[in-house]
Amino acid sequence: MTRLGPGDAFPSLTVTLPAGELLELPGALAGRYGVVLLFRGAWCPYCNAQLRAFGRAHERLSELGVDIVALSVDDEVTTRALIEKHALPFPVGFGADAVAGATGAFVNDDPRYLQSTGFVLDPDGRVIVSVYSSGAIGRLVPDDVAGLVRYVREHAEVAS
Repeated sequence: MTRLGPGDAFPSLTVTLPAGELLELPGALAGRYGVVLLFRGAWCPYCNAQLRAFGRAHERLSELGVDIVALSVDDEVTTRALIEKHALPFPVGFGADAVAGATGAFVNDDPRYLQSTGFVLDPDGRVIVSVYSSGAIGRLVPDDVAGLVRYVREHAEVAS
């Protein structure tokens, strides 16, 4: 299992959203910066806190040109309830069992879930930063994403 690092192309993934909609990554984020959050499940208090934080920061991040997608191994009913509970304004996928192999995310086997993993992608779908956690803590936060995107933009302008 290979972990993704800076400069790596984010793998093509099809994310299933509630109501059967499909979202293709990284294509759905093309032309904007992207945050892809793999979370443990609706049962995880740390994941709930992270999702709420990104929900609160959604508008500010969107103004910076950042889109967010989250996914877990939860089922559709659980995912729909989580979205409603936190009024999440970004796509949240479910049944993401297969993404560990493509992204290098750590997996807990019994019960089966993905450990928290986060990626910030550039507008071309390449990884700028990856954050892998092997347990409950250690994850992306909105302020760090905003600061990173500002930094990357400023330095890209200077280099031009």
